[in-house]
Amino acid sequence: MAIMSLEAVHGFLGRRRWMCCGNSAAQPLSAHPPTISTVHIEAPDDDSVPRKSENTSELTPSSLLNHSDQIMQRHSFTALNSTFIVDSEYQFVKELGQGAYGCVVSAKHRRTGEGCAIKKITNINTKRILTKRCLREIKLLHHFRRHKNITCLYDMDIVFGPDGNFDEVYLYEELMEADLHAIIRSGQPLSDAHFQSFIYQTLCGLKYIHSANVLHRDLKPGNLLVNADCELKICDFGLARGFNQAQRQGFMTEYVATRWYRAPEIMLSFANYASAIDVWSVGCILAELLAGKPIFKGRDYVDQLNQILHYLGTPSEDTLRRVGSPRAQDYIRSLPIKPRVPFQQLFPHANPLAIDLLSKMLNFDPAKRITCEQALQHPYLAVWHDPSDEPVCPTQFDFGFEDEDSIEGMKKLIVEEVNHFRAEVRAHARASGQIRRQDSLPIPSRDDIIASPIQEDAPTNGATSGYYSGNPVSERAPSPVMDDPSAELERELAETHIGRS
Repeated sequence: MAIMSLEAVHGFLGRRRWMCCGNSAAQPLSAHPPTISTVHIEAPDDDSVPRKSENTSELTPSSLLNHSDQIMQRHSFTALNSTFIVDSEYQFVKELGQGAYGCVVSAKHRRTGEGCAIKKITNINTKRILTKRCLREIKLLHHFRRHKNITCLYDMDIVFGPDGNFDEVYLYEELMEADLHAIIRSGQPLSDAHFQSFIYQTLCGLKYIHSANVLHRDLKPGNLLVNADCELKICDFGLARGFNQAQRQGFMTEYVATRWYRAPEIMLSFANYASAIDVWSVGCILAELLAGKPIFKGRDYVDQLNQILHYLGTPSEDTLRRVGSPRAQDYIRSLPIKPRVPFQQLFPHANPLAIDLLSKMLNFDPAKRITCEQALQHPYLAVWHDPSDEPVCPTQFDFGFEDEDSIEGMKKLIVEEVNHFRAEVRAHARASGQIRRQDSLPIPSRDDIIASPIQEDAPTNGATSGYYSGNPVSERAPSPVMDDPSAELERELAETHIGRS
């Protein structure tokens, strides 16, 4: 995929406000109006959608899904060593990628030729954490679908087996051409204007996410989807958690962030953490754009900490006192005092304003790290900054579903969410005069999006999201693992001379 020129980047500035998914006021970039597919999926009546207050304990998942879904016309094809069963109006185009939690293909509408990404989330019955991840992903994509810098969810579908059960969910999403990881690794020249555009759009999406009291917790280049027109969207909310704005505390649970983009306070058991962890990840992404490679590429937790300390220097005693792990405190104090390495030396050709923003994002102390809102106002992003076009989310996200911990209970919530989403988007489309009651959801026309996927190579195994390149696994950041970062660091530190003494 060829990224647009510097001149086109600036031209894109005037168009970006019209790219909001689901916004009735937004105009598509194409001159053609939105189109509709012709499969017959009747939208459920309001009283047919299960409510959380209803007693659904005696219902199987298939009985929860609206019966009108049974007349949906589907067809199957094989891709990525998996069978896809999808809306028959969509024709398979190419494999995009796969990981531990599912696989993604591109498809096009048979009549209109409009592109769509179909993500198949698999292994829902395997482990509770995978069921919860699926539930979390679809709820957050639903909640955030109207922001232009968050991946747009068009539709959802569940295919039940003969026994009335299911083990996979299909998400129909806006088709993007690449992820930022693939672009960085492609070697194509990127200008400072590209860096500004990518970071600004990431921060716009992140501001919206944080304003709903949500932490993404896994921001990395592979989770930033990009088109040739430099439009960027955040994806993959499977690891997201809520946080308390007043107390500035997040849910300190395991399974947080890919190691290379993980904030130090997560590993060091700080008393609390909040939105600063995502800002750290954006700083790591900016550094990777400037250098063309990750800045903190740790082999394990101790090595990750050592690399951070090597570049950022020894933290102050005040910061060290807030490290919750005594062993980590002792380890850091045992190391020689390290001065901070000036970022100007690491990135000698970078814009000085980019260096300044980077230093504020990669502050070891989360209490002193720049916030998302402050970063948007930084002079480095002045050409993009527009307060009127940087909205906050109008409603807080409800993480109450996290209390449900059984696979069957979560699967019922998944079906409820699919019903709710389908009813909502179809009702909105009917109110806008876009579809008839029996029609499925319109897919916005995007003629200026190149239909071809980003690569001809076999997909990279082990990745968790994004549209993957054919690069070796070693060149891509390690996938998030089911771990407790602070406990893992404690275990590794116990093997050092400090732990054995």
